[in-house]
Amino acid sequence: MRAAVGATREAGKTIGLVPTMGALHEGHKSLVVRARAENDFVVVSVFLNPTQFNNKEDLRTYPRTADADAEMLRQCGVDIAFMPTVEDIYPEPDTRVFDLGPVSRVMEGAMRPGHFNGVCQIVSKLFDMTQPTRAYFGEKDFQQIAVIRAMVEQMGFDLEIVQCPCVREDDGLAKSSRNVRLTPEVRRVAPAIYRTLVASVEFARYHTVQQTHDWVVATINAYPEMETEYFSIVDGRTLQPIEDWEQTDYVVGCITVYCGDVREIDNITYKQ
Repeated sequence: MRAAVGATREAGKTIGLVPTMGALHEGHKSLVVRARAENDFVVVSVFLNPTQFNNKEDLRTYPRTADADAEMLRQCGVDIAFMPTVEDIYPEPDTRVFDLGPVSRVMEGAMRPGHFNGVCQIVSKLFDMTQPTRAYFGEKDFQQIAVIRAMVEQMGFDLEIVQCPCVREDDGLAKSSRNVRLTPEVRRVAPAIYRTLVASVEFARYHTVQQTHDWVVATINAYPEMETEYFSIVDGRTLQPIEDWEQTDYVVGCITVYCGDVREIDNITYKQ
């Protein structure tokens, strides 16, 4: 991998990297298409990274579709589909511990101890291996992008992080590899997550941050099939909770909901 991208860089060409965990869908494809449009050479990694799963059952049940993934990437015209084994990436345990400050300690960081450390382990390795000019990430994982930006700054990587819009199903549900695990009954109600977030933007015009928070949680939890794990209304840069709409000019609501036993994340922008 290093040899392939090294020759490309020496030729003065730009490299776009799309890191994925496989089970590729239209959301991933949108990242690949953008990377293809903006770079001379495109690498897509497909690696189910064990170090970012604090729940081993989640790792066990995560969809694995390597053949279909390879075919999608072939059709998208990527230059390299990088599909290493765990032994390739971790010939010995990665014991690095990242301290990326407050952005990594709230929301997912609080609910999934060790998750972002694992994310930084694999993403930093991929950056070292592929030496990208730009790396592409989906907005659905809003906090992850903030954490990776902090890691890039801390480690001094010379690359651009490109934040790409969330891709949704026709009914609004954010596309996710985990969606295939939703039962038909739960799949029918899951779009209420995004519908509620969208409706809350209008609700927020006449209500406080706390009232908006409580309304969103109550609306989603009214569905027997769903239970909100957290809903945080935060400064979009620091990811710290706000108490008043006037605290910042960039406000984002981040939510995690258990739909049956499948954990879904989403977000909405209130101010930017």
